Amino acid sequence: MAPRIALSPTDIGVALAADGMSRRGKCRTGRKLVPTCGILWGVAPGAHTESRGAGALAAFERKTGRTQAIYHAYHGGLRQLFPTPEEIAIARQSGKKRILFLNWKPEAATWAAIARGDRRTDAFLDRLAAHIRKNYREQFFLAVHHEGENDVREKAGSGYTARDYAGMYRHVIKRLRAKGATNIVSVLVHMAYHRHATQSWFNSMYPGDDVVDWIGLDTYAYSDPGYGHGNFAQVFNRRIEGKRSWPGFYTWAVTKHPGKPLMLAEWGVWSSRKNTTYKADFYRRLGHELRRFPKIRAMVQFETPHNQKGQDSSVDSTPAALNAYRKLGRLPIFQVSVTP
Repeated sequence: MAPRIALSPTDIGVALAADGMSRRGKCRTGRKLVPTCGILWGVAPGAHTESRGAGALAAFERKTGRTQAIYHAYHGGLRQLFPTPEEIAIARQSGKKRILFLNWKPEAATWAAIARGDRRTDAFLDRLAAHIRKNYREQFFLAVHHEGENDVREKAGSGYTARDYAGMYRHVIKRLRAKGATNIVSVLVHMAYHRHATQSWFNSMYPGDDVVDWIGLDTYAYSDPGYGHGNFAQVFNRRIEGKRSWPGFYTWAVTKHPGKPLMLAEWGVWSSRKNTTYKADFYRRLGHELRRFPKIRAMVQFETPHNQKGQDSSVDSTPAALNAYRKLGRLPIFQVSVTP
């Protein structure tokens, strides 16, 4: 059974107004990239392949029949400054203005060391802020070490406790902004996996409202019965009963952080040769089911023919799936203009 979501009259009004205004083509990005109505639609194209970047994005847009409002890419370490020239060109493409969503994983020091002001990391952050200030003044999404709960080592002195993560995240965002990169829109991205979320340390990861603009969740639907199988509500807001109960990620987010817009920072449907119709059915139902989740303001498909486990989230794994995804992306609620 799908978990029940308590919607206030305001939430219901927002959802209906968003859909109605989308039909009239008036939705656009606003402060902190929150759409005035509707939901931003995007992709991380060619993930886990050698064809990532502009070519993968162009191929994805050709097969899905529309421009993506968000382009998602990943960075790590202290060598490459971002946005890269290619990413800037993607964002500024004539007639296809897009928002960049960039992930960065610091790799040169522990979270605790970064929070204390690790010299090498701070030097990189200063160079990065100068690069952003000089080359890219548009607002863009930035996630710092996404899915951090997967790397938590809750042991004193490990350098990777939940509180160490919060301190690292705060330090990175505050330093970048202090050095002039004020166009960053920060996203705290969780895995949406209840076995992490029900740990006693989970809420200690939160860095603070002043450095978190959006809450992001990474979640996937599985075509085969079992965990992750079901409709959108069952996958995205799965409630767990028992000793380690969990209200569901959407319910948790809107209750714990009611003022933050939500993003599906990564989402997709894993294919199965045993259940080839599930993906298309999931896409067909999604537009209607989203009305129950008015705090979701962006959705970013994670498009890969094979992840580390060999799983396929390609939207064109079957002709029916591609047709359903194309129709989904044309719904009025996903028509949001990217404005300065």
